[in-house]
Amino acid sequence: MRTFTTLAGNSQQLDGGAMFGNAPKALWSRWMPADEHNRIRLGCRALLVQEPGRNILIETGIGAFFSPELKSRFGVQEEHHVLLDSLAAVGLGHDDIDIVILTHLHFDHAGGLLSAWRPDAPCQLLFPRARFITGRRHWQRAQKPHARDRASFIPELVARLEDSGRLLLADEGDGPPLLGPGWRFHVSDGHTPGQLLPEFAMPGGPVVFAGDLIPGAPWVHLPITMGYDRFPEGLIEEKEQLLADLVERGGRIVLTHDPEIALGRVGRDERGRFILSETRAEARRQAA
Repeated sequence: MRTFTTLAGNSQQLDGGAMFGNAPKALWSRWMPADEHNRIRLGCRALLVQEPGRNILIETGIGAFFSPELKSRFGVQEEHHVLLDSLAAVGLGHDDIDIVILTHLHFDHAGGLLSAWRPDAPCQLLFPRARFITGRRHWQRAQKPHARDRASFIPELVARLEDSGRLLLADEGDGPPLLGPGWRFHVSDGHTPGQLLPEFAMPGGPVVFAGDLIPGAPWVHLPITMGYDRFPEGLIEEKEQLLADLVERGGRIVLTHDPEIALGRVGRDERGRFILSETRAEARRQAA
């Protein structure tokens, strides 16, 4: 039987204007109020999928690898590695994970692969038994970032993943390597080239980890994009295609950055706009 559990990672506070792109503050502040520094609260949520004989982790959040100075710059709230605590709460350690799926390698999605910062020692690559899956095109981007997103990558993490001998690159059009029946990948280029959005089958309908295509509930609205997105118009088209598909199939999405909503079923309102229903703040060993 397959089950899934949402896991909290380290949280952030980031500039609301950057997170909502060209949407005016008068609009987005109704969804996510800003503090006196114009920052909004954001989560960095991971997803644990458990199947007979294996534990699969989708993303690792931002983690705690930043130095205190960089923690402050990027609004990381906690000092310790929260994801490790969340795994412990369900009876697992990082060495119990068999597969880690990385939608992309920006630091707020993959930084949790690294141990917490210490002043007297370099960070170590965690998850010693896991195979790591990410997209081949995105891996190429991570190795040679564009000037626009170079700061979003962690060079030492890219090197350590390559040196691990446990990195598996997924080509577009392939079935998800290692994962087997009931799994598929959606590919998105609007936020970053070759972002992989994993989908797995459940009795209650398919579940998609929406990554930075739809980072939180407000971004379900088609025109809403982030200032960090490389190709906003293309992202809107990708988002519309995915959401329409999930409406037809009764699907749900898991939201990585929403501080309050972890999961929701995709639907339409009376005007045909996409909405989320049956929203939940967390899922614990959900079997349906």
